[in-house]
Amino acid sequence: MHALAAAVAAQGRWMLVAGLVVGLASPAAAQMVRPHVGVLVIAVLFLAILRIGPAGLRPGRAALVRALTAALLFQLLLPMAVAASFMAAGLLADPLALAVVLILAAAPITGAAPIVAMTGGNPGPALHQTVIGTALLPLTVLPVFALAPAFGDAGAVLGTASRLLAVVGLAGGAAFVLRRTGIVPGTARALTVVDALSAVLLGLVVIGLMSAAAAALREAPAMLAATLALVSALCFGLQGATARLWPHAPDAAPFAVTTGNRNVALFLGVLPAALTDDLMLAIGCYQIPMYLTPLVLPRLLAWRARAGRC
Repeated sequence: MHALAAAVAAQGRWMLVAGLVVGLASPAAAQMVRPHVGVLVIAVLFLAILRIGPAGLRPGRAALVRALTAALLFQLLLPMAVAASFMAAGLLADPLALAVVLILAAAPITGAAPIVAMTGGNPGPALHQTVIGTALLPLTVLPVFALAPAFGDAGAVLGTASRLLAVVGLAGGAAFVLRRTGIVPGTARALTVVDALSAVLLGLVVIGLMSAAAAALREAPAMLAATLALVSALCFGLQGATARLWPHAPDAAPFAVTTGNRNVALFLGVLPAALTDDLMLAIGCYQIPMYLTPLVLPRLLAWRARAGRC
């Protein structure tokens, strides 16, 4: 059993690729998993906290300052600047422009820590960034939504973010107790099983989020290709810039993941229905570069290492 878990954990990044392929190739599978994505995401978050353990949940002062700075920079200032630029160009009403602003305004995905682990990086800072970004979301989203009235009532987003923060707290508390009491030990054998479970659950999440992209693949392939190119440039561009420029080298991997991979699906339940329909293709396509991150990010980090030797 442990050998199977070790094999799955070692190939975790390919589980995400398999999820993308299944979700695009089988709309029926995507539709079947889609209603359960919320529960699966919570389970992934629980496993991420379980893997890190009590010690990893306590950031030092410097790490906390870095996380707060990143949240304000990427979650507030960047989307406001982009929204203002689109507004000045008369493009803010375009669905793709709104999708870009919405992605930038979201907190990091709850699966950020396991994705960092798949790249060989330290998942702790990614988890801290997820928690802090989610905690600040009720504050950071207000000025962004004020610039783009098409997003509707920011009050609904506040309620959703608060509920998500409560779920993070419950998942964290349960994982903390399991590690603290030794029910789940911090041994390499136990953590391998956690990594394998995380990979399988993330693969299922990917399948469930591919429903809109799978439909577009058959009905509007040109639009799918253009939208995928845009969101891929956004996702990998943010990761590449962070991996290259982040001043604290050990945090380059976790902050690259959290900067480029945002929990935009959080907004689906609170946006106006007509707008959600327009944004679903972009949100679905955005999952593709997100879950290819474990394959792409190591190359971006190698670019940073080569530049540092020059």
